[in-house]
Amino acid sequence: MKPYILAENNWKNIKEMNVELAVLPWGATEAHNYHMPYATDNYQVDAVAEMSAKIAWESGKKVIVFPTVPFGVNTGQPDIKLDLNLNPSTQLHILRDIITVLDRQGIKKLLVLNGHGGNNFKPLLRELGLEFPDMFLSLCNWFQVGDKSKIFEEEGDHADEMETSVMLYLREELIRPLEEAGDGAEKPSVIQGIREGWAWTERQWSQVTADTGIGNPKKATKDKGEAFLKEVTEKIGSLMIELAEVDTDRLYE
Repeated sequence: MKPYILAENNWKNIKEMNVELAVLPWGATEAHNYHMPYATDNYQVDAVAEMSAKIAWESGKKVIVFPTVPFGVNTGQPDIKLDLNLNPSTQLHILRDIITVLDRQGIKKLLVLNGHGGNNFKPLLRELGLEFPDMFLSLCNWFQVGDKSKIFEEEGDHADEMETSVMLYLREELIRPLEEAGDGAEKPSVIQGIREGWAWTERQWSQVTADTGIGNPKKATKDKGEAFLKEVTEKIGSLMIELAEVDTDRLYE
């Protein structure tokens, strides 16, 4: 039993625990090119949460990781078979219910650990912060933590070299041979402002990519995935320690 994983813990331990930080991992269920499982985001954020919380726990911080929410925002993928969507408004309701429990029980710090690029929790946490002024709400997108350019050769943001490498390290038995993967080619927008990054519209996934991937996964390796996870979880573990320790009345120097 890992005492920092709520799903593995028990009432005998939990009833006396002074929880300093609650962690809510949030993933998605969606296609990841031809070679990776639909639950890729969930497997990854599960592992990142667990590995990071272990670091914080071993430093003496009472951090508890909740079960991962397995569905995310996939509003740009309505025609991709079995890509399961939660609307942002639904996420808001789920977060409100969880925060209500924490607030009532005196657990005043929550970290949302996001594992899916389609999830955008900032506006939701802004709104909930007004509703729950005693709560300290924070967010981390784990996939933005490490320096991908130091380890990976190919750029991308979905089922790419990074994600494939991480999954080869975590769940190699679920990955089909890389020669079966698509090349993850992304079609650029015909709108100049969107191409240049200063304008936005949601990507229509089936128009952007033929294989649901964005980024070539062919150079992925297990060793790259292990190295990247080590860097990421050390940083997030340190973040959890700081969040558990911080005096929320003195957040700025």
